Parts: sequence; structure tokens; C-alpha cells
Amino acid sequence: MHSEITLYPDATGATVTSQSHSSIAISTLKHHIRHPMHKLESRSDIIRGFSPAWFITTMGTGIIGALLINFPYSTPALQYISWGISLVNLVVFLACCVLFSWRLIQYRDFYSILMHPQQSMLLGAIPMGLCTLVVCLVWTLKPYSVSWMPTLALTLWCIDVVLSVMSFLVIPFLVTSHQKHALETVNATLLLPAVPTIVAATGGAIVASVHNGSIATTIVTISYMLWAMGMGVAMLLTIVYLIRLVLFKLPPKEAIATVFIPLGPFGQASYGIQLLGVQSARLFPTELSQIAYLGDILLSIGFFVGLMIWSLATWWFAHAVYSMVYTRVHGKIPFHLGWWALIFPISTFAASTNSLWILTGYRFFRVLASFIIVGVTLLWILIVARTVCYAWTGELFKAASVVQLELKDTVHEDFDSESPEECLE
Repeated sequence: MHSEITLYPDATGATVTSQSHSSIAISTLKHHIRHPMHKLESRSDIIRGFSPAWFITTMGTGIIGALLINFPYSTPALQYISWGISLVNLVVFLACCVLFSWRLIQYRDFYSILMHPQQSMLLGAIPMGLCTLVVCLVWTLKPYSVSWMPTLALTLWCIDVVLSVMSFLVIPFLVTSHQKHALETVNATLLLPAVPTIVAATGGAIVASVHNGSIATTIVTISYMLWAMGMGVAMLLTIVYLIRLVLFKLPPKEAIATVFIPLGPFGQASYGIQLLGVQSARLFPTELSQIAYLGDILLSIGFFVGLMIWSLATWWFAHAVYSMVYTRVHGKIPFHLGWWALIFPISTFAASTNSLWILTGYRFFRVLASFIIVGVTLLWILIVARTVCYAWTGELFKAASVVQLELKDTVHEDFDSESPEECLE
């Protein structure tokens, strides 16, 4: 549909044309609505361009639902909204699993993804997205004492632990043995393979809250191990990323949202160690009575360590906000799936803040947590709206398709041409 064109004489008397900006916008919108995926050459590009990055949407959506369930000033309306978001997240996660599996079966390029220095990091988003489903399941059904919920939550959590440990062990090995990285191009996504174990540890504390006895004690013990592994490696990788920022400054505007990623392991680690301390105080006095005062000690350590890590996260949060504002002042930031990297890290910081309020009762933490949760929820709404629009036109799938084609060529060039001896050097 053509928009209305207005004819008018200019200062010299010549007739010129002008086009209403509003009519152009309306015409463009109608074209986009009537022609979905019009920016793709073929509908098959949807499958070809479906990368692991799409699972970041489930991470962000799931944790928003969990935050609203535990909002400091909770209301029944918020509970219903959080349930709806959790159901939407379940549908999105299942859709992502189907499309990504379809892509792997049809194009058989899982090896190429593993060898890619960026795409492989995003595989860690799969177990983290699954863990948000487990957390929302427990928080939603726990008040109603549903008999089958603890068993289902434990089963899903065990699957999540397996996927998290695989990400934690396999991807860092590939980074140090097969993939090609340079300090100048190091991205904060380097931390993603280590974060799933921290998220699984936090999920373990939540799952343990609906169990008792040896089962709950085993869950908490394994969660402490997962927390220590993930947090230790995440701290080391954060140092590498900070050195990259010092030497080569901020990443380009297309990747500026990734500066928030280190906030994720900090916020989640603070939140997780606090929850583990609470469960330790509940379980260990009876289950591990041979170690005197262990539960109370771990509760105190959980609060102290959680507060220290939260303080470190506060610095990184401020630094990331400064970086985002500085980049935006110097130019427009294009929209892409990387914007979802804002949601999960900020949400973990909000969850940690909310947990500090529950443990201490300080109003400061309660107000701050409420402010952050409201802000990140509004940001989530904005990103969801833009994701839907860009996905409808095919722009997000088109960009991913181009990356995947370049990925395949790069992998063949860098690895298939080398002999086994050269790969070991």
C-alpha cells in the first residue's frame, strides 16, 4: 500500500513532493504484518539460523517469572502474572528445543558449533534455561503441597546438573585445545560455560527445600560442590575479561550488552550461597549431627560470603551501566539477540538483593530489590516486544544464518585443513 503523497510549491514556485512520516510508518507496519519473514530468502533459513543464543530468551523470561513470585511487596495479581510468565517460558523452552534439535538433525553441524569460539559458549544457556523452569515449578506449586512436584523437580534438576557439568567440562577444554582466541577479541560470553553450575547449585538449594532427610542433604552437598567449581572458574575468567577491557577498552556497540554478563555469576553466586546456607541450617543439625554447629556456621558463612560477592556485583553493575550509557551517547546500539544478555545478570543481582532483605530484614535491601525488579521487568517487556517484531520480519534469523555460514567456512578452514599433529601443537 502506497502512502499519501502531498504536492506543494516551494519558495521558488516549483512543485515538490513530501511524504507523511506517519503514513510511511503505518504503511511499513502493515507490510511487515502481512508479510512475515519477508527478509528471509527461504523459510528454511528459520531452522538454519536457529542458534543456541535463542535459549537466552528462556533464561531471561524464566527468571523474571521467579522474581515476580518472590517480589518484596507481593500481591495476588503478581502471583498470577508470574504463573503466566512461567507457562510462557515453558512453551518457549520446548519450542527452542524442538527447533534447535531440528536444525542439528537437518544440517548436522553440532561439531561446527562446538568449534566456534562464540556459538559454543551459548550452549551453556540450555541448562540455565532448564533450571529456570525447575525453580518456577517449585516456587509456584510449593504452597499447594502437590504430591508429585518434588519428584518431578528433582528429576529435572538432575538432568540440569548433567547438562551443566558437561558444559563446564567440555567447552573450556575446547577453548584451550581447539578453538582460536585472541585477547583483543575475547568476549564476556567466555564465562557462560562456567555459569550453569552456579545456576544449578542455586536450583539445588530450591529443590532441597521441598525434600527432607538424606535426599535433601545430598542435594545440598552436591550444590555446594557445583557452586565452588563454577564460582572459582568464573572468577578466573572474569579476570581475563577485565584485562581485555583494560588493554583494548570496551567492546563494539554490537556487543556492548555483553558487559553485563559477569554480573550474572556474581549475582547468582551470592544468591545461591545464601540459599544453601539456609538449607544447611535446616538439614545438617539432624543429618550431619557428628559435625557440631555445621548448619549454623554455613548459614553465617552464606550470609557473609553472599554479602561480599553482592558488593563486588554492585561495582560491576555500575561499571556495566556506565559502559552502556557511554556507548549509547556515542551512537545508536542496534538490536539483536544479544540484548537478552541484560536480563538474566540484572535479575540475579535483584534476587541476591531480595535474599539479603529476607535474611537481614533491612528495608534498604527490600526497597532496592523492588526497584531493580520493576526496572528489569520493564526492560524485559521492551526486549520481548522488539524480539517478536524482529523475529516476525525474519531479521533475527537472517543475521544468525549469515553467522552460521561464516562459522562453517571458518571451521573448515581452521581445522579441517590441519593434520592431527598440527592440532596438537
